[in-house]
Amino acid sequence: MSEQSSEDRTWIPYAPDRVSSPGETLRETLEALPMSQTDLAVRTGLSMKHINQIVSGTAALSHETAIKLERATGVSARYWNALESQYRDWLAREAERSTLSADLSWLKKMPLASLRKRGILTATAKEPTRQLQEVLAFFGVSTVAAWEDAWAIPSAAFLQSAAFEADPGAVAAWLRLGEMQASKMPTRPFDRSGLKQAIPELRALTVLPPEEFWPQVQSICADVGVAVILVPEVTGARASGATLWLSPTKALVQLSARHKRNDHLWFALFHELAHVLFHGKKEVFVEYKLGRDGGRMDEELEANNFASRTLIPLEANDQLEGVLTPGDAIALATELGVHPGIVAGRIQHNRAEHTFGVPKLFTSLVISETVDQQE
Repeated sequence: MSEQSSEDRTWIPYAPDRVSSPGETLRETLEALPMSQTDLAVRTGLSMKHINQIVSGTAALSHETAIKLERATGVSARYWNALESQYRDWLAREAERSTLSADLSWLKKMPLASLRKRGILTATAKEPTRQLQEVLAFFGVSTVAAWEDAWAIPSAAFLQSAAFEADPGAVAAWLRLGEMQASKMPTRPFDRSGLKQAIPELRALTVLPPEEFWPQVQSICADVGVAVILVPEVTGARASGATLWLSPTKALVQLSARHKRNDHLWFALFHELAHVLFHGKKEVFVEYKLGRDGGRMDEELEANNFASRTLIPLEANDQLEGVLTPGDAIALATELGVHPGIVAGRIQHNRAEHTFGVPKLFTSLVISETVDQQE
C-alpha cells in the first residue's frame, strides 16, 4: 500500500494569529470618506450606541446592518458580511483553542508518529493544539469526548481479547484509515446470496500471485457490497483483521497482512467474510489473532470453521497427515486447487513441531509492494 496521497490528508483550515473586526475596517472607511460616527448613525438610522459597539467589535454586524452600511458608505454589504463571518469564525476558533488546551494530554494516547508518516499529521510538537485539531479532524470528531463515544468501544472490545498490551489509539487509527479508504471504494448494494456464491471463485484465486489475485478479490467483493481493504498495521495496534458495516448496504473487511504470509492472508479474508455473512450488521469485529475478539467465542469459532473448511475441506484432513515432504504438499495443494502455502500453513498450525521446511518454502508471499516479504 502506498503512502497516503495529499488529497487523502486531513484538511485543517488556515487559522491566522489575528483577524480584524469589521469595526476596524468601518473606522478606517469613515476616516477616508470622511464621515463621523454621528453622521453614520443619522444616515443609517442606527443609534450612536450601536455604531460604537460595531466599531469596538463588541456587537455583531447583521445582514440588515450590512445593507445599511452599503448605502451609507458605498462599500458592498457582501464585503461587510464577509468581514463579519471571518471575524466570528476566528473568535470561535480562538475560544476552541482555549477549550482544547485542557485535552492536550490525550495526544499521548495517539500514534502520532504513524499519522505523521502517512501525511495526516502536519503540525509539529511545538504546535500541540494544532496537532490535537488535526487528530480530531482525522477521526471525524469534534472533541475528545466525542472520540470516546465513536471510537473507544471497538478498541475496548479488541483489548479484552488481546493476550498482550495494545494501544487503543493505534487500534482506532488503524480502523479509521480503513474506513476512510473504504468510503472511497464504489460497491454495489450488499448481496448476501451473491457473496455466498462468490466464495468458490475467491478460493480459486489462491493459486495466483498477489499482484493478480488482489485486484480480483477487491472487484468480486465490491460487486456484492463488500469493500475489502488492506491497511498496513499502525504501530501498536497489532490487529490482523476487522469487520464492520459502513452502512446497511456496505460492509468493510479490513486486513493488515501483519504476518506477511499467504495462508494467514487467505484465512483472514474468509474469516472476516464469515462475519459479514453470518453476524449482525451492528457488530464490530477486531482481531489480533483470528478467533479472539472481545470474548465472542461463538461468532469467532463459526468464522474460524468457515475459513478453515473453505480453504481445506474436512475430508482432506487425513491427506494432510500424510504430507511428509515439500513435494507431497505441492501435490496435495494441486489436488485441492489452492496455493501450496495454504497447505503448508495448515500443517504448521496442526503440528507442534516440524521436521521439514514446508512452511518456510510456501508461507512468505505478500500482497502488495509495500508489505515487505519476510519469513
